Amino acid sequence: MLAGLSGTVTYALPFEPQPFELAPFIGHQFMVRSTGVLSCVSCGKRVKKLFAQGFCYPCFTSAPEAAECIVNPELCRAHLGEGRDPEWEIAHHATEHVVYLSYTGNVKVGVTRSTQVPVRWIDQGAVAALVIARVPYRQLAGLIEVDLKRAFADKTNWRAMLKQVPPDTDALESARGHAFHTLRGDLQQHFLRNEEPMVIDFPVLAYPPKVTSVSLEKTPEVSGRLMGIKGQYLMWEDGRVLNVRNHSGFHVEVG
Repeated sequence: MLAGLSGTVTYALPFEPQPFELAPFIGHQFMVRSTGVLSCVSCGKRVKKLFAQGFCYPCFTSAPEAAECIVNPELCRAHLGEGRDPEWEIAHHATEHVVYLSYTGNVKVGVTRSTQVPVRWIDQGAVAALVIARVPYRQLAGLIEVDLKRAFADKTNWRAMLKQVPPDTDALESARGHAFHTLRGDLQQHFLRNEEPMVIDFPVLAYPPKVTSVSLEKTPEVSGRLMGIKGQYLMWEDGRVLNVRNHSGFHVEVG
């Protein structure tokens, strides 16, 4: 999903020729139906099976967007001019990155390009987030993250995130102090002590007491009253939720 922050988060599906805005459907009936067609998000080839988040198998094993350093930034070699596609790696990974703490019900640590703030936080469903380090390339951000994973989670609990969570900026600021003392000495030079937390408001009318994740692979059509969107999840009144990113490469009809 495409996301922006102007007061409350705005969402759109990346359709052609123009994005499909979702705000008008919140509080109303909304349907997502899979057509059964799958296409690789990298090369566009139609396939019977997708890997990771929307890749055909050849692209999954060769495309830079599916490289191991996407998940494990400490393994990135872009700053050395290396990678599956060095030109792509240099443009996307040998560039300024930040290490951050986000709050989705608990504090987690993460890494993203500076240009992806606050989109990355929105994608994770964070109600508050705080930059704690700024570095010139991805691998260095990854080293800081690895060191901080001794004290903080690096994964989002999606069930907890899809509850009504108040933005606990005090927890983030307390965690920042703990992070500095956790970080080994040679990495502390990159630490930022004075960044202000950002609070993020998601377009959710009401949170269901219990959520059930559905897949278009098993349930080709999902419909009902759309109660909100948080992170990458569409949330229906009956508690069903759909992770849009997990369906990258699916051809769908909506309305």
